Amino acid sequence: MSNPNGQHSLAVRALWFLVVGWWATGIWLSVAWFLNVTIIGLPVGIKMINAVPKVLSLKNRTGTLVTESGRHDQPSLVVRGIYFVLVGWWASGVWTGIAYAISLTVVGLPLAIWMYNQLPFVVSLYRY
Repeated sequence: MSNPNGQHSLAVRALWFLVVGWWATGIWLSVAWFLNVTIIGLPVGIKMINAVPKVLSLKNRTGTLVTESGRHDQPSLVVRGIYFVLVGWWASGVWTGIAYAISLTVVGLPLAIWMYNQLPFVVSLYRY
């Protein structure tokens, strides 16, 4: 049950959230955050963070950030690495905890999903 752009219908996504998404996301985020802190597991942890909207509500990512010049305007890998070591690892834990708590209220779900979509930026300044 998906529409032409590949997204599942709102009814399917809501049912997924109610039956699986709300609890699976907490486990998923805990594992991802732990992997990020271990450094060796960082690539897998980042991939898991990028998949959080899918785990929470079957939401597919749409597109990538492209500037007017046609380039992917991202900070350098060195800047992103320094940011991760100094800020990203702990800020992502706080951000994740707040987003998860908000997602459990259902009324706050749109804000929580927005926060989950921003999580890659909070972890490592990576923009979509």
